[in-house]
Amino acid sequence: MKKLSLLLVFLLSFSAKSQDLDLLLLAKDDTSLLMKNYMSPVMEGMLYSLNNGWYHTAKTHKKLGFDFTINANAAIVPNSSKTFQFNESDYQYLSLESGDSKIQTVMGSNNNSIIGVRIPDGNGGNFKVATIDMPDGIGGDVPLNAVPSPMLQVSIGIPFDTDISIRYLPKINTDDVDGNLIGFGVKHNLMQYFGPLGRLPLNVAILGGYTSMTTTYNIDKVNGQEVDFKLNAFTIQTIASLDFPFVTIYGGIGYDKGTSTLKLKGTYGLDYDITDSNGNVINTVRESVSNPINMDFDANGARGTLGVRFSLGFFKIYGDYTIKEYNTVSAGIAFSFR
Repeated sequence: MKKLSLLLVFLLSFSAKSQDLDLLLLAKDDTSLLMKNYMSPVMEGMLYSLNNGWYHTAKTHKKLGFDFTINANAAIVPNSSKTFQFNESDYQYLSLESGDSKIQTVMGSNNNSIIGVRIPDGNGGNFKVATIDMPDGIGGDVPLNAVPSPMLQVSIGIPFDTDISIRYLPKINTDDVDGNLIGFGVKHNLMQYFGPLGRLPLNVAILGGYTSMTTTYNIDKVNGQEVDFKLNAFTIQTIASLDFPFVTIYGGIGYDKGTSTLKLKGTYGLDYDITDSNGNVINTVRESVSNPINMDFDANGARGTLGVRFSLGFFKIYGDYTIKEYNTVSAGIAFSFR
């Protein structure tokens, strides 16, 4: 959770090479668009990742039976999401000063692109107030170039061959970070409606799961400066498994849906120099901007999963692979009873 928060607040230290980072906020809506393009693989990867890991069998527990699962998901960022095209016609205050117009995203590699920030001069022209070195991506430093999401999950059997599941991460509440993840799922076994077929090792179920994640990074409470992140992910699937004493083969098909927002809130005072044609400073101006960044992300599409689980009594170990826009690997251990 905290690593994720620090990644989101990375937009506040957008380039360690530049001393004029804060002036990027003068570009207003352009800043949101640039940051959305840059951060998109992480935000979409989280949405796809959090919709995984809900099950490792279609079989439901007996009444009051339960399992405790430690699960890790990793959404693999496709090559198409490692870069984005900087089209100057999409921006009013930003321009490409030098370097490649095909810019590496946060999950890409090294960047050589330099972005210029301009503001209106009141006479139909503009002033260039800063240049920003686009930061390098971190994709090469992340295993599988994937967006991870670990979590804990508890499932319990209730009447009507149904399991309810709760997933969570321990809540973070410090002076700098407030974070929370919680999710709810329902799995209903359909084999009970097929009479004698229910005695087969085959189990078929329908599953729905919802996960919510919120993170707030407090920058300056006095001025209301904070980074606010919210995510909601939903999946519905038909799943099946062949359950044998020591091994289970499971899979499913379904649909994922998710939305997230990333906002930079508060008021920020920005100082910039106005220079003449010779580069001499002729004036220094202070300007304030409020709530300068507001980004929305969404991810949705069909999915298909195939996995295997090994059982040693109540101890289970499992892994699966899901094909979707961001293919996802899931693995974990579970302690299951009844």
